[in-house]
Amino acid sequence: MAHVLLLGGTTEARALAAALAGDASLRVTSSLAGRVAEPRLPAGEVRIGGFGGPDGLAAWLRAEGVSALVDATHPFAAAMSRNAAEAAAATGVPLLALRRPGWEPVPGDRWHRVPSLPAAADLLPSLGRRVLLTSGRQGIAAFAHLDGLHIVARSVDPPGPPLPASLDVLLDRGPFTLDGERAVLREHRIDVLVTKDSGGAATAPKLTAARELGLPVVVVDRPPAPAGVPVAESVEAALAWLAVR
Repeated sequence: MAHVLLLGGTTEARALAAALAGDASLRVTSSLAGRVAEPRLPAGEVRIGGFGGPDGLAAWLRAEGVSALVDATHPFAAAMSRNAAEAAAATGVPLLALRRPGWEPVPGDRWHRVPSLPAAADLLPSLGRRVLLTSGRQGIAAFAHLDGLHIVARSVDPPGPPLPASLDVLLDRGPFTLDGERAVLREHRIDVLVTKDSGGAATAPKLTAARELGLPVVVVDRPPAPAGVPVAESVEAALAWLAVR
């Protein structure tokens, strides 16, 4: 029986697991990092927690007889993607990166692209004083040193220190609606938005709401997939890749 390991946690990973769940000729295991207290679980077999770096992942691939590996982690999970690439190279297991396309600006957007969260923090004081930060709880530390700004940070789970001195935390999980995003921007008197270029529809309404209000948006560019790893931009493309493995 072929064994597919999905490195997951994303909407696309869950959709791929669901599409493969009915195939009796496959064993499908979804692996979640365990960084969210109550993750949305995919269909089929699930493991939670790290592997212990690329060597630990390679050992797991060998021990469990994995025949194909799909890296469907968040586009910003660069360390896990590197580990997957190294483990696949060490074991000869075919690897595919499933990455939804990034966002593209449209007329009316006031985007400022930056390469990292620290670069976003450096730029913020020149753009506004009340910030909606949607980079996740692990990204808040990059803004902890900023004085004179009020940060409204949205995350699934409460963040830990270090934290900005002036901070409100909104505990919420997408998908988000356009009306809801309009309300957040208005109620908190936001004058600048910070987001990672995660892509996808679930969190895109904030970009539309910011455009309607004429707000600047700091967009953190996603890291590239590891060199030499094929990339699929849809679940359908990933299924086609798996069909010939």
